[in-house]
Amino acid sequence: MSPTPTYMEPQPQRSGLLTALVAGALIALVAANIYLYVQIDHLRTDLAKTHDQLLSELSNVRDASSVTTQAQIRHMENLKEELDAARAQARTMSNQSKVEAQAHADQLAKQLEAEQAKVQQQVSSEISDVRQQATTANAKIADVSTDVGTVRSQVSQTQAQLDKTIADLKSTRGDLGVQSGLIATNATELAALRRLGERNYVEFKLGKEAEKKPARVGDITVRLRKVDPKHNKYTVDLLVDDKTVEKKDKTVNEPVQFYAAKGGHIPYEMVVNSVGKDTISGYLSTPKEQAVR
Repeated sequence: MSPTPTYMEPQPQRSGLLTALVAGALIALVAANIYLYVQIDHLRTDLAKTHDQLLSELSNVRDASSVTTQAQIRHMENLKEELDAARAQARTMSNQSKVEAQAHADQLAKQLEAEQAKVQQQVSSEISDVRQQATTANAKIADVSTDVGTVRSQVSQTQAQLDKTIADLKSTRGDLGVQSGLIATNATELAALRRLGERNYVEFKLGKEAEKKPARVGDITVRLRKVDPKHNKYTVDLLVDDKTVEKKDKTVNEPVQFYAAKGGHIPYEMVVNSVGKDTISGYLSTPKEQAVR
């Protein structure tokens, strides 16, 4: 009777994932800074356009005001000349003619007074318009300046947050003895790993039902065999490439490593972040570029 075949894990190989992840972090950080600085450049461009627009509007107002004012000044000068001529004529005429000439002079004086009031009102209105435009432009400039400051603050915050999150991540050896990449212990750290883009990540939460019916996680199947919340341990069966691999008494945040045909010589890793009553939750990490069998 021939012996029962047993499944043997491929020979562990030291992985360069840690170096790749750190390099990915630097690339992601540079990309984020480039994006935010481009936003600053756009805001500066908007500020320059607003400034140029304000100068153009003020120039147009000055030109229009100058033309209108000059025309009204010429009209008032003509009225004044007519008024002076009418008064001079009135002094040399007979009584009746003098009364008519004086009436005409008084009419010209009223017209002149009305024109002067009109010019004064128009100038006041134009000054008010210019002030309003200046106030609006100053508000726009202030808004753009605020946006620039906000973007700069976001650059600093993004860089500081990414640095802190990556610094908090830890690297350790998996249960096969292979040096693991960076390990996430919570959702924030997992999001940081995703941003690095070096591996695929699938989150999961398995309950008691996974004891009877194995659950699909990514491209593998997981059967929950045992849960020990008191000691933060668990046991699972992993169905990989039509083979069953038992992972017994594993602990929280321990990289559980195994090989799959799609991963080639780079191991898959399953990390359980939480062990509860009849439940485990965590993520499956697989190679980004999977080998073709």
